[in-house]
Amino acid sequence: MGISPKTVVEPGMGTLEVFALDTSEQTLYRLLRDVFENYWQVIQFGPLIQGAAWEIRAANAPEKVTLYDGYITVDFGTWHFHLCIGATTGSRSHPTAPELAAHRRTARAELYRQLQTDGTPNSWGLRLYNGHDEQQLTVFLPNPFLSDELMPLPAPDWSRLALWDTLRKHYLGLDPDPRDRTGTRFVHG
Repeated sequence: MGISPKTVVEPGMGTLEVFALDTSEQTLYRLLRDVFENYWQVIQFGPLIQGAAWEIRAANAPEKVTLYDGYITVDFGTWHFHLCIGATTGSRSHPTAPELAAHRRTARAELYRQLQTDGTPNSWGLRLYNGHDEQQLTVFLPNPFLSDELMPLPAPDWSRLALWDTLRKHYLGLDPDPRDRTGTRFVHG
């Protein structure tokens, strides 16, 4: 496919390589279902904004993942969340104004890898932003430098990049990148 990342510098995140994803409702629904139904046990997720990082780990697989009126609902039984990923019209008695629908809907979706100052990847994830460029969700992917409990590993475990490699292949058409396996340790912040 020949997709090249865009390099950006963000306050609090440092240098990122960002791979843009298709934001169609069908693609986002397939992607989020895939991630939450098949990889729930190895991800953490939530908003990551200045002053707040929600690193939620699900205790169980979702009981159901549904799509209604442009909203995906990921239901874990005792709790759930909604994300507006498609066209939303509201109800007949309470229609959603077009400008509000455009604000709510995912307008930007991306896979990203955070780079250390030497250019080696340090962290990997998926992010969604609404029509006003407000973050809806970050999915933190398994990190080869950290255990599931987020403790530093004595040596990198490159098998922990399997989900990153799978998402790159399925949603970007990209093979694994040897550069992802060049770092030596996790560097926070």
